[in-house]
Amino acid sequence: MAKVQTVLGDKTTDDLGFTLIHEHLTVGFPGYEWDNWRFDRKKELAGAVEKLQEIKSLGVTSFVDPCPMELGRDPEFAAECADKAGLNVIMATGLYNEALGIPPHFRSLAPDDIAEVYVREITEGMNKTGIKAGLIKTATGGIPGMTETATTLSKHEETCLRAAARAHAATGVPILCHNDELGPFGRETLDVFEEEGVDFNRVLIGHACGVGDMRYYFDILERGAWLGFDRFGIDVIAPDKMRLASLIGLLAVGYDRVMLSHDAVHCLMGRPSKTWDDFVAACPNNNYSHILKNIIPTLSRAGVSEGTIQTMTVENPKSYFGG
Repeated sequence: MAKVQTVLGDKTTDDLGFTLIHEHLTVGFPGYEWDNWRFDRKKELAGAVEKLQEIKSLGVTSFVDPCPMELGRDPEFAAECADKAGLNVIMATGLYNEALGIPPHFRSLAPDDIAEVYVREITEGMNKTGIKAGLIKTATGGIPGMTETATTLSKHEETCLRAAARAHAATGVPILCHNDELGPFGRETLDVFEEEGVDFNRVLIGHACGVGDMRYYFDILERGAWLGFDRFGIDVIAPDKMRLASLIGLLAVGYDRVMLSHDAVHCLMGRPSKTWDDFVAACPNNNYSHILKNIIPTLSRAGVSEGTIQTMTVENPKSYFGG
């Protein structure tokens, strides 16, 4: 059994159980902290705990929140949620993509300097809270509908990938990678990690379910990395039917190195915008319980066995965190 760092302290991989691999409690796009907007912490905390208690009642044991450090990450909020809901919550160190993150300070640093920051957050704690990160987040490209689709990996993103690889080598915690489904850089990410000597069994290439490209999936899986089918319910990027078709097709030919989630957000740290309100209205199924209530029953009806579902939701996260 390997150690897993949750926001309430160390657990083991046997403690993980059914794991949602990519969700968010709080998100705040850079600059939100300067908006004169009152964040109702008490209200939002109560709402988050209620949602976590619901998914716990449905069988979820662990909840991974890979919010990068500059996007409204709040370890103390997460720790309170985990304590009140009785759920394992695992948070990340790391930086976001160039389009929406990587503040200028970090753009001026070398990979080893950034890696030192990541290692400190893993070994000592995030935001001087003493709450330790349990994995490393990376991000490339953008977000469909919010940014233009990138055509190349940026130099700052590559720097952050190398920093993540070196922090992984120093600490052993896994790496989770955000990608733009319309212009994903999963292959390029693995190329950088290969140069850095990263064990691909500790790398999850996220937001793959909206790509819909079997060649892309095969290239990643055959190199030994994991795929995140982790945006179920975000219909404005890709309908669930497409996500399910890709997943069922992979499972049918023997590829089960996949983990599931929604990339759902409980609350924004800044004031809601029309863009955000329109997104929420267009994605009513993008919530923490959608996979349990709708996606798994659909997989079962399609002939996916309980054992395979157990593999994706329990055994794969255990292997990913355990090495």
